[in-house]
Amino acid sequence: MARLLPLLLLLAAACSAPEPELPVQPAGLPADVAPTQWDVRPLLPGMKAPELSLTKADGGTWTLNPDGMDAPVVLVFYRGGWCPFCNRQLSELREADRELEELGFEIVFASADRPEALEPSLRDTSLVYTLVSDNDLVAARAFGIAYEVDDATVQRYEGTAMDLDEASGRDHHWLPAPAVWIISTDGTIQFGYVNPNYRVRVSPSVVMAAAREVAAWEAEERGG
Repeated sequence: MARLLPLLLLLAAACSAPEPELPVQPAGLPADVAPTQWDVRPLLPGMKAPELSLTKADGGTWTLNPDGMDAPVVLVFYRGGWCPFCNRQLSELREADRELEELGFEIVFASADRPEALEPSLRDTSLVYTLVSDNDLVAARAFGIAYEVDDATVQRYEGTAMDLDEASGRDHHWLPAPAVWIISTDGTIQFGYVNPNYRVRVSPSVVMAAAREVAAWEAEERGG
């Protein structure tokens, strides 16, 4: 019993702690867009993925129908091609995309950039992932990771010749908190990583470990 005491005390303290205060939503800001990146409320593993329809880099449409998926999906949200941290993450994930494809995954990278800004990537014929635009943050809002960029940050970006309005084709100044989700073919989120600190990204090795587990579970389900 003595060994359980610290845990019991911890649980008791947690139960007695006051509920955290929710952020004040600025007037005019949609309820599904957080006032800062620190206030996002992402979907969690075990929850059903939302239904989505987004524009691909080639102008086509990519859809996510959680009730009728043909393959599991690795869905990566990133801020845009202008973000060096995003580019580094995508480059690292590309080292794993072949194995993900062999495991049966569809790989989708969702950018806050407008569709036209994604076109240059189509010149790379070695790509095995789908690149989509979420410049209205429809998907990011559905997953609970959309937030409003504050005016000071917008001005700082403009000082570095980075124009959020030009990149997205919109004037909402919204971005997604960088995130990675793995969704199984039954439409359930099996893995999720979201960090409001855009400088910190999940390791590809962690994503691959989760993907292998999901793939093994999917194979067992099909075999059963």
